[in-house]
Amino acid sequence: MTSTTDANADAPTPDGYGALRAQLDTLTTEAFRPELAEIDQLPTQEIARIMNGEDTTVPAAVAEKLPQIAAAIDATAERMARGGRLIYAGAGTAGRLGVLDASECPPTFNTDPSEVIGLIAGGPSAMVKAVEGAEDSKELAAADLDALGLTADDTVVGISASGRTPYAIGAVEHARGKGALTIGLSCNAGSGLAAAAEHGLEIVVGPELLTGSTRLKAGTAQKLVLNMLSTITMIRLGKTYGNLMVDVRASNEKLRARSRRIVSLATGASDEEIEMALAATDGEVKNAILTILGGVDGPTAATLLADSHGHLRAALAGVRTT
Repeated sequence: MTSTTDANADAPTPDGYGALRAQLDTLTTEAFRPELAEIDQLPTQEIARIMNGEDTTVPAAVAEKLPQIAAAIDATAERMARGGRLIYAGAGTAGRLGVLDASECPPTFNTDPSEVIGLIAGGPSAMVKAVEGAEDSKELAAADLDALGLTADDTVVGISASGRTPYAIGAVEHARGKGALTIGLSCNAGSGLAAAAEHGLEIVVGPELLTGSTRLKAGTAQKLVLNMLSTITMIRLGKTYGNLMVDVRASNEKLRARSRRIVSLATGASDEEIEMALAATDGEVKNAILTILGGVDGPTAATLLADSHGHLRAALAGVRTT
């Protein structure tokens, strides 16, 4: 029989489960709340009120870590500005949140799908069905990162509510060994994930409404932080002009209408001018804005934006100084 001195303390043996259970007992996210022991007896509206009250505490927990979050964002943007990628790695809910955030970057910021990547333990099928044992393997995380050709310019974000998930910790440890920037996002203080990462972000939201169901407050906290990480990084990279998504990819009718609205808001131009500008720039919103505000043609706008590394304000400044 496997003993508690074996390397894998989480092995499926009586001793292994005992060790894991004792570990879970120490986690805030796993704590039992006796005052909610009869929540199933309450009216639906009362349960909803309690749950809503729980959710309102999450932004305050995130706010406590804003300096650390900002530092992680600045470091990420610096790496991405020189060609690095943003890679999320997690299991279960945490992994799904990373995949979600990564998948929303191409339509929102016109990034290539290879620039922001979400890895989930067990692969794409784990998005809808749990893959047995995948989250327990550090080696699987290392292999997934190696398959991407990880470089020192990349940023790897390990995501785990508990802060103890081997897949997330393994991803951060492997990435740090390769010289990549590492961020550990968890919802427990003193987590192994935060300790393994260069930037440890511990958003402590407290025990869940349903004991151990970290898709609730912990999941909401992780989503808020990932929103900040990707969005503000893209702002730093010049993917916006003010609060306008000037790199939006117009891949459907709604986004094509939004593109025209963005050009209008940025320039105040007439509909006819907007259509001409978009036609002259192959539908690129940022380029169209530059042709209108800078009074340049499409090819010149493209050159100015390339010279300014995609920053519209810098490109406009270049026009005005010539």
